[in-house]
Amino acid sequence: MTEPNPAITAGVTPPDLPYIGATRRWVERAVVGLNLCPFARAPFIQGRIRYAVSHARDTDTLLDDLCNELQSLAAADAADCETTLLIHPHVLADFLDYNDFLDVADAAVETLKLDGVLQVASFHPHYQFADTAPDDVENATNRSPWPTLHLLREASVERAAEAMTDPDEIYRRNIDTLRKLGSEGWEKLGVREASDN
Repeated sequence: MTEPNPAITAGVTPPDLPYIGATRRWVERAVVGLNLCPFARAPFIQGRIRYAVSHARDTDTLLDDLCNELQSLAAADAADCETTLLIHPHVLADFLDYNDFLDVADAAVETLKLDGVLQVASFHPHYQFADTAPDDVENATNRSPWPTLHLLREASVERAAEAMTDPDEIYRRNIDTLRKLGSEGWEKLGVREASDN
């Protein structure tokens, strides 16, 4: 695996390392290892994923950090930094509060005039799809060790979608993968929230 470009590790401090380590382990073992996102393998192997940690304790500070990361990703060369995972372990631990914040995140993209350039995807340790029970294993497709906002380039998403005959097949395949794996298999991956270990 290629070492990340120094530009995408800028600002990382020693207290950030446990959060980044847990998130990298989740990307490696679950997202890439189970092929939950077939587009993640190349940026992961090539070291083009930025792991940023927000120390925000309130949503206003998190919004500031999100805006900074959105602008940084938009300005970065995709060859150096393809995508950003903004980990925020101290705020929005409640999934419903986190889910409400996604509207704020989308509004920030528009305010920064990055609509059509970047988008924000959602991952959370207590992620729950509509019409599922909290313990349904398929929720694990979007369960990260810590609340995380995933900043994606629209052009990359469009290229990936064009390469597939049926993008919805990813979702269906992921559910099948996780149901076969089961809750016990998911636990064995060792990708749960660090405070739960």
